[in-house]
Amino acid sequence: MVTENKKTEALATSLPIIDITGYSTATPELEKELCSKIREACSDKGFFYIVGHGIDQSLISELLAQMQLFFGLPENQKRAIDKSLSPNDRGYEAIKNQTLEGGTPPDLKEGFYLGAEYADDHPMVQAGRFGYGKNQWPSNSECFQKASNQYINEMTELATSLMSLLALSLNLPKNYFAAFNHEPAVTLRMLHYPPQPENPLPNEKGCGAHTDFGGLTLLLQDNNGGLQVWDRKQEYWIDAKPVKGSFIVNLGDMISSWTNDKYQSTLHRVINKSGKERYSMPFFFTGNPEHIVSCIPTCLAPNESPKYPPISVEQHMRNMYKKTYV
Repeated sequence: MVTENKKTEALATSLPIIDITGYSTATPELEKELCSKIREACSDKGFFYIVGHGIDQSLISELLAQMQLFFGLPENQKRAIDKSLSPNDRGYEAIKNQTLEGGTPPDLKEGFYLGAEYADDHPMVQAGRFGYGKNQWPSNSECFQKASNQYINEMTELATSLMSLLALSLNLPKNYFAAFNHEPAVTLRMLHYPPQPENPLPNEKGCGAHTDFGGLTLLLQDNNGGLQVWDRKQEYWIDAKPVKGSFIVNLGDMISSWTNDKYQSTLHRVINKSGKERYSMPFFFTGNPEHIVSCIPTCLAPNESPKYPPISVEQHMRNMYKKTYV
């Protein structure tokens, strides 16, 4: 746990903003420029904003509105689709059900978990693989379902493209992560944070300090802020303030392991000091659960050894989930 005797807030956002306009048809020159910026960001904090991503704002606005309607439902209707009722960890998660920072009170947030829908006869569903299966939905939610599924599909395409840029930034072939990207497990978490209590318990937060578990995270946040990123060099928390039209991208522990810590998975947390309801949507691109994560050759210096043993995506994710739920 990061102690609170450090400076807790940077005066201004110091995370880079990368414009990826035209990334899907980028010239070699543009790819080189983007990869240089991504390499610098990933080697430093592993957090950066992207703009020019191509996800339509009307879809984002619709989904934010639908999400707020969902969290406004009576508690019994949300509990009827609790994720404990799902074999693949999808559905509603009540407030204070997760503790991401060990030794602190449970997180002050409620969530709704969704993923890509795979048919019941899909081999991965039949095998019970991590992240595969059907979503749970509230009744009379056709518009919610349509917007959510479209968003998940478009974000999966965006994350896949970012993985290609990540490969190039590591001096790897553009398709290096193709097997990892194939039929990936993805999770869209819709999160609602009530305002921070006036007299919180010691170290009580909306979301405790943690690193993300998987591959890439693409975060959409509303205008109320609250996300903070730990600057390990300066030893203070950076306010990752909302930037219009952006997603915040950060690397998970798998990428850090894959690169032998050349790229960083960084602590972050949420403290909702706005006095308002806060809503956010992290999209977790976890990859194919059968894929084995082992040290990338270009990330090993001469006479350097891998720091982490090879592990499947699924085993890594299941290990991490076990650590964070009460």
